[in-house]
Amino acid sequence: MPSLDDTTRGRVLFGGDYNPEQWPEEVWHDDVALMREASVTSVTLGVFSWARLEPRPGARDFGWLDRLMDLMDTHGIGVVLATPTSAPPPWLGRLHPETLPRDENGRIEWWGSRQHFAHSSAVYRRHAAAITEDLAARYAHHPALRMWHINNEYCTYDWGDEAAAAFRRWLRARYTSLGALNTAWGTAFWGQGYDDWQEVLPPRRAHYRKNPTHVLDFKRFTSDALLECFLAERDIVRAHTPHLPVTTNFMPLWSGQDGWRWAAEEDVVSVDVYPDPKDPLGGRHGALVQDLTRSQAGGPWMLMEQAAGPVDWRGVNHPKPAGLNRLWSWQAVARGADAVCYFQWRQSRQGAEKFHSGMVGHAGAESRTFQEVKRLGAELARLGGEVSGGRVPAEVAVLHDWESWWAGQQEGRPSDLLDHAEVLTAWHGALWDAHLVADFAHPAHDLSPYKLVVVPHLYLLTDTAIDNLIAYAQGGGSLVCGFFTGVADHDDRVRPGGMDARLRALLGIRAVREWWPLDAGESVDCGEFTGTLWSEELVPARDAVPEASYRGGELDGRPAVLRRGRARYVSTLPAPAALRDLLARAAAQAGARPPLDALPRGVEAVRRGDLLFLLHHGRGEVRVPVPGRHRELLSGDTIEGALTLGRHGVAVLREAAPR
Repeated sequence: MPSLDDTTRGRVLFGGDYNPEQWPEEVWHDDVALMREASVTSVTLGVFSWARLEPRPGARDFGWLDRLMDLMDTHGIGVVLATPTSAPPPWLGRLHPETLPRDENGRIEWWGSRQHFAHSSAVYRRHAAAITEDLAARYAHHPALRMWHINNEYCTYDWGDEAAAAFRRWLRARYTSLGALNTAWGTAFWGQGYDDWQEVLPPRRAHYRKNPTHVLDFKRFTSDALLECFLAERDIVRAHTPHLPVTTNFMPLWSGQDGWRWAAEEDVVSVDVYPDPKDPLGGRHGALVQDLTRSQAGGPWMLMEQAAGPVDWRGVNHPKPAGLNRLWSWQAVARGADAVCYFQWRQSRQGAEKFHSGMVGHAGAESRTFQEVKRLGAELARLGGEVSGGRVPAEVAVLHDWESWWAGQQEGRPSDLLDHAEVLTAWHGALWDAHLVADFAHPAHDLSPYKLVVVPHLYLLTDTAIDNLIAYAQGGGSLVCGFFTGVADHDDRVRPGGMDARLRALLGIRAVREWWPLDAGESVDCGEFTGTLWSEELVPARDAVPEASYRGGELDGRPAVLRRGRARYVSTLPAPAALRDLLARAAAQAGARPPLDALPRGVEAVRRGDLLFLLHHGRGEVRVPVPGRHRELLSGDTIEGALTLGRHGVAVLREAAPR
């Protein structure tokens, strides 16, 4: 299959979403001149242009897009051409109201925004296929075309009647019979057994709590239904351009799509990353999203969207301080990105996102933002060939599974404060603080390449996943497992003992007598550290060693951290510094090392290929020890022994021959 390499051609793509239909055509020529000035190599066209391309049913207006494609080709700018199916035109909803999604209360989501499509509507799918077919046929051989972008940020839920019919078909394929479905869903509880398939609906508004396995299956179905939409359009464009890669953009750590399943169907894995510039941990968040995306891709990936300045949806939207846009862009490259792009090129003057920044903002080409964009574009143009295609080695894996996330967020759980994404962020952040680069992996993936595997929190684990963890540990791997893991099977059925017996044996737990969730602001004393969010009453096995124990309270003397052989179980959420030290110690014992020793706080080191990236997330000046002799590629300087990084400084080093 085609890959990102087929598009990048030995460089790092640089550019962003371009929505020229918002502007008079004379502005297009100004834009192209500025793009050349900023070293832009790629633009994404047509994401929200369905109403312009098909102003009424069956009509086609491609003239403006023809001229744009030709203009980009003339100036050597490649095009990522989008199918416009995330924003159906108003006439589709007016003439075919069944194409509009309904929420769980049965209310229609009307046109006037975007993502207003019922994913299971046959009429929507037919019209989406038609516009995609005509786009692909028209531009398949256009010299500017480099890649296809299907839809945009798939995120639409639908509880309507066509979704209900599709949900029943999905359930029939999964369970075959109503008896199997009733068993899987545990419908004996509250007397909710189904006797006819027509009785099975999406989990619409109910008087009290919904059946959690019903909700889990609906989330599985929704991810699959949206994937069907993607695959239908992907297959159309592939038929016309089998040599070009196809992508769609994920949102950062969003719960609605099973990212492992989706990534397997993409030629290029893309993501949108929007850390808060005001957040002192914004760099950690970016690293998490980047590591996850690289792991889904299995190699280089595409940063489809970021903001050159402020966004417009946080309540208070802060601009990026000087240097931060460059720093976070290079961080993405260091962690495997072969494309650095933005939403969007020119900031809109009207519409819902006119206060979302652009590469060219309202202040124009003389603004600090555009000057920083120019600098970054020039650097990427100069160094892209050195970086493109390089792999990011990782000796640590973090396990993550969307189905476990979905199951763990149900109503009626021990603590509403327990959030899968927040726990995942805390554990990955602890590795980041310890300067350990990590991949993400599905719990059923091959884990043998990793010296250390960490499981922050996986409430639901299948038998296959548990067997995989046991095989990894028995093969000599080191494991650190977080609390409330392995509690339920694939049907969200609590396992005997409250945790799978095989997992308990692996971790040295004879019994989990009780879960003791903590209130907001509450903590537990674990001796050398404090824990928050959660605690557990554990009975250790005879051959297990408590590495930390609770002091005081109901759990006094009970193990907080338990080790058996190379496996550890952590029954609380240690304070950030303690979790960092715990994982750093486990990594060192497993033989996993940071890319560089003795790094100052706030300096990130990542190896990609034969290059070492140093990224300074602080505002002051810092001196970084770098043993040996290196060439710093951004400045051309020779570095011996140490280098100084200023505010949000970046260095890209290649080892040089000794004198």
